[in-house]
Amino acid sequence: MDKEKFEILDDLDLFLKILPHKITKNIENAFEDLIEIVLDLGRPPVIIYSDRKKTLENEIVSELDISFVLEKLGNVGDDNRAGIEKTLHRISLIKNRVDKTIGLTCRVGRAVFGSIKIIEDFIGNGKSILIMGKPGIGKTTMLREIARLLADKENKRVVVIDTSNEIAGDGDIPHPAIGSARRMQVKNTNMQHDVMIEAVENHMPQVIVIDEISTEKESMAARTIAERGVQLVATAHGNTLDNIIINPTLSDLVGGVKSVTLGDIEARRRKTQKTVLEREFEPTFDILVEIINRNEVAVHFDVGLAVDKKLRGIATDVEIRKIDGDKLSKSKNSKVDDQIFEEKTENIIEEKEKLTENKSVKKINVFPYGLQKAKLKKLSKSYFSNVKIVSNPETAKIILTTKANYSKEPKPKIIEMAEKIGIPIHLIKKGSSDQIARFLEKITYEKASNENPNKNKLDMDNTEALNEVKLGINKIKNGENEFELSPQDSNVRRMQHFFATNEGISTKSIGENSKRRIILKKRMQ
Repeated sequence: MDKEKFEILDDLDLFLKILPHKITKNIENAFEDLIEIVLDLGRPPVIIYSDRKKTLENEIVSELDISFVLEKLGNVGDDNRAGIEKTLHRISLIKNRVDKTIGLTCRVGRAVFGSIKIIEDFIGNGKSILIMGKPGIGKTTMLREIARLLADKENKRVVVIDTSNEIAGDGDIPHPAIGSARRMQVKNTNMQHDVMIEAVENHMPQVIVIDEISTEKESMAARTIAERGVQLVATAHGNTLDNIIINPTLSDLVGGVKSVTLGDIEARRRKTQKTVLEREFEPTFDILVEIINRNEVAVHFDVGLAVDKKLRGIATDVEIRKIDGDKLSKSKNSKVDDQIFEEKTENIIEEKEKLTENKSVKKINVFPYGLQKAKLKKLSKSYFSNVKIVSNPETAKIILTTKANYSKEPKPKIIEMAEKIGIPIHLIKKGSSDQIARFLEKITYEKASNENPNKNKLDMDNTEALNEVKLGINKIKNGENEFELSPQDSNVRRMQHFFATNEGISTKSIGENSKRRIILKKRMQ
């Protein structure tokens, strides 16, 4: 990256003041290339530059040297990090078993204004962005500049979750590098996920910026935030999308991975084995940026599609962007991935039969108000193929909402409109998967009953079909390996699949036409 084209703010004089003179006198004049200084007790100091490292063989780090640095620092957090007030520099501590500091990593923090020109064109489009790359490659620098651009240029309400004070610096006043974005500090690293949710609930942000999503709780908090319509910009551990997919803690960020057993027909259609890996749900992040080096990135503009292709071993389209001075070049790169994820996810087994959707069945249009569309779509696609989730309430046959949403004052305009033009409104107590499934089940079989009163249907209270499912479930739970049900039509089989799966039993359909039936099996652990 041509540094003359960018404005760099590094407060390097304040950084050098905390270091012993025997170290600073050996730092070369190439200050813009200085990355960090490593001080380990009883060893020579190491000065690391962007393209090389220099070991001071004639010097040895003493306890006095470490104490000299510690005395000039602010408070040390529970993550063993500290900073220099009003700067972006970070000092990380290594401690022994009795909590004594025996090593320091002194990292130079820089605000590089203009450092995101390589991805600036899609930053303001409202889509959530995940940034990945090896340590020290510039993820946090890029994150800092994104926060400033969204707050000042796009005029959005931006909140930065600054767990280690690395994005906006040490002290109570945020560093100018984040512009007018607001900064929320985190008292304890274990509370980052709570502060993420607090930011959404208390401060009405349009964008939340997070450095280092690294735990399952933080991953779940990110999903919650994304479902509330807030743009997320974050970094995560790992170099590439592959690393995230096979990471059980962070895979939820890109949709998660599950192992699915396909039916015979579907397996033949795909020309693949019966047990395959599939994406579990919609990704939290829409776009993923892999930082290759300071002048080059790889961009996945559709994370969901990229994950689907990788899991099937299909070539994924990645846009490679390179910047040379003011010139930005873009090129497409297709790469076929081996199915490296099979062995990594063998323990994630969730057997479901892919039910073929009957195209001749007339759909029931349902508009969900105040509920997660993704949850309804997943249930309707898997088990209730004659239900269609629509985005326009005027095209709906039924409006589905919760009692709390319906009872709001003043009454929501969508509810008023539905009542005015006579669209039925169905109320559920809360938006849980169980209650949504009961609603879908009810409208599915009411419709089936109205269209053909003589058609064999499943009454969830007292029918031979349900009793047979219950009997089979009990036998499986009591030790039998499998139980074969009587032949049923497709609607009844679909509900049998749903009922058994909810009880933790694996299902599989066999037979043809009128002899098609379900076999219940013990689920693999």
